[in-house]
Amino acid sequence: MLRAILLSAIILCLASSAFALENDSRVFKVDPEIRADKVRFHNRYGIELTGDLYLPKDFDSSKKYAAIAVAGPFGAVKEQVSGLYAQEMAKSGYVAVAFDPSFTGESGGTVRYIPSPEINTEDFSAAVDFLSVQDYVDPERIGIIGVCGWGGIGLNAAAADTRIKASVISTMYDMSRVSRNGYFDANDSADARYAMKKAMNDQRTKDYRAGTNARAGGVVDPLPEDAPQFVKDYYAYYKTPRGYHARSVNSNEGWTVTGSLPMVNMPMLTDAEEIRSAVLIVHGEKAHSRYMGEDTFKRLKGENKKLVIVPGASHCDLYDNMEKIPFAEIDAFFAEYLKQ
Repeated sequence: MLRAILLSAIILCLASSAFALENDSRVFKVDPEIRADKVRFHNRYGIELTGDLYLPKDFDSSKKYAAIAVAGPFGAVKEQVSGLYAQEMAKSGYVAVAFDPSFTGESGGTVRYIPSPEINTEDFSAAVDFLSVQDYVDPERIGIIGVCGWGGIGLNAAAADTRIKASVISTMYDMSRVSRNGYFDANDSADARYAMKKAMNDQRTKDYRAGTNARAGGVVDPLPEDAPQFVKDYYAYYKTPRGYHARSVNSNEGWTVTGSLPMVNMPMLTDAEEIRSAVLIVHGEKAHSRYMGEDTFKRLKGENKKLVIVPGASHCDLYDNMEKIPFAEIDAFFAEYLKQ
């Protein structure tokens, strides 16, 4: 009897850890029934991207699954928000890959922590490349999820990549708009942009002379008492055990000081009106970023576009608050447009 009990305990232990990633550092609650494998693939620039591939319970490699590529937020890593979203999609029966964009996390790019509107848009399409050639994925049923800054970037990819059949854009930032104009477009003037560009170009000279790239700092720490609420929300996620990760740009030293230059000079979403595939934009009612998602939604055309405002939710609630993230609506959206 004792032997049987011990054997059952060993089997249960093995089952619960069977799908654990090596050196697992995910910050969210991991579902032991969802298998996650480390994968690597490259984009068209030859940069190797690293992702965690989530497979549905009772995965059958002989079947053809709908698949979803997930990235974001801006300055986060796959062990944070995107991994949580990917795991939830796998629980709903999708194959999902959460990946680190170029120059961040475990992905390649020899210069670190510099965003690029072109290369990061390409990263989403590279994830679609990877998914589309897997034997167990139906290449006609691939979608994406972009969170925060990678929401705008993901939508930019959907404007260019016709293989993306459906996009969920959660708590969206338009990084080119906020980089050019500041929050709430408060600095939307040629003079303000000139002063900003001059400061960053002066820093470029200093960086070149020093042979390093100065970092702008992640989420402010220590947190000032008079910090805006959304900054406090960022702190509560990135700087506490709730969401801190050693590889996260926002949790640590931040992007490079000059990182915003390409976002300022090469705005994204210029062809948002031409997106024919399905789009669901999700925002919190109280999110400081809500105006970016709503303004973008107004530009979209077609009956397959939908905006969902989550009552009472802040920007960061849609990072990991399971009571606020509308996964049921997200699942229903993908089921409709990926024919799940």
